[in-house]
Amino acid sequence: MPRWKELKRFCERDGWELYKDTDHYFYRKIDDDGSVRRTKVSKGSGEIHPAMWKMILKKQLRVSQEYFNKKI
Repeated sequence: MPRWKELKRFCERDGWELYKDTDHYFYRKIDDDGSVRRTKVSKGSGEIHPAMWKMILKKQLRVSQEYFNKKI
């Protein structure tokens, strides 16, 4: 499973906008059709729990594991 810092790196390399920096990093990406994807990245250093990672990929990032791996 990826670590939080890898999710942050993905967002930065894939063109996501950091729109809020509090106790977490908040990123968003506006797609060509105008829809907005958002994700929240912990500032912790640990590994993302497998069930949470599956949800982040499917519902927030909306990318495949393979696409994610290419960007980190």
